[in-house]
Amino acid sequence: MKLGIVGLPNVGKSTLFNAITKAGAEAANYPFCTIEPNVGVVIVPDERLKVLHEMYDSKKTVYTTIEFFDIAGLVKGASQGEGLGNKFLGHIREVAAIVHVVRCFDDPNVVHVDGTVDPLSDIETIRLELIFSDLELLERRIHRTRKTMKGDAQLQEEAALLDRIKETLESGNSPRTMNLTEAEDIFMKSLDLLSAKPVIYVANVGEDQVAEGYSNPYVDKVRQMADAEGSEVVVLSAKLEAEIAELEEEEKAAFFEDLGIKESGLDKLIKASYHLLDLISFLTAGQPEVRAWTIRRGTKAPQAAGKIHTDFEKGFIRAETIPYEKLIACGGNLATAKEKGLVRSEGKEYEVRDGDIIHFLFNI
Repeated sequence: MKLGIVGLPNVGKSTLFNAITKAGAEAANYPFCTIEPNVGVVIVPDERLKVLHEMYDSKKTVYTTIEFFDIAGLVKGASQGEGLGNKFLGHIREVAAIVHVVRCFDDPNVVHVDGTVDPLSDIETIRLELIFSDLELLERRIHRTRKTMKGDAQLQEEAALLDRIKETLESGNSPRTMNLTEAEDIFMKSLDLLSAKPVIYVANVGEDQVAEGYSNPYVDKVRQMADAEGSEVVVLSAKLEAEIAELEEEEKAAFFEDLGIKESGLDKLIKASYHLLDLISFLTAGQPEVRAWTIRRGTKAPQAAGKIHTDFEKGFIRAETIPYEKLIACGGNLATAKEKGLVRSEGKEYEVRDGDIIHFLFNI
């Protein structure tokens, strides 16, 4: 899964990227210090894998991962060539969701590109740049479609839908707000519009403002706006996350307790990403390795098997599956679980659930 971190200059996005990836992307108190998109890969924490690793005495444990793209800062008019121009827009097209870092703290020592802290104005600036870029793409697509349709009913339907999407964008709204049929939604997603990508807003607050349930007037505004559009909000301090990233694992628990928090901002961001994209993880376990695999909720067994290897999907016979919790309740003894009838044999129509431990049977 790929997530793109965006935001106006000096909102803390590169600091956040440094913290969650430990990749050392340059962070400086001036615009455009990140020119090319820095890419970092982070492990998705999953305590279940640690338990299974010890249970099976596995040689290897493989966690699922998230790729974070730190995409260069932008300013008003970027789609028309201001700042770094629309260079950043191409990088955003590669990601599944946008992590939009918004400054929600006051600090006279950190310059704001527009001179004042206003998270809703910052959000609107980027939203409009994405829309302007999409409108340019749509206009070219509409022109090509109308030029070639010549009575083709399917192309006429596409042209009508393109016009509707354009009208939505011109009104300042995301295509995600449109009421589309399943077929229309598939077509719309094929356009790969920037403004249609799901968004997680990261409200970047001060180091002393991260207690559970914390809010301030800036954060409140971001939450209200996100609720209205169906987006996720994660409140964290990028500066504090940078400090947490330097700690050893055993030191973090004590640090969290002192701060009155239960988990890091990175963990919150990962959970929000999975929720926003409707993702789950199924598990495979054995002595060679234990591993987590990420799929969309509702994925059926053969397609889940295909995540491991295409041959597994092509030659799928059945899936032997047991929920993680039920295996643990049996002391990790699969034979005991089978005796109790807890191991199920599922066919092609089975929708894999989060935490399913699966052994796929296939034939090539």
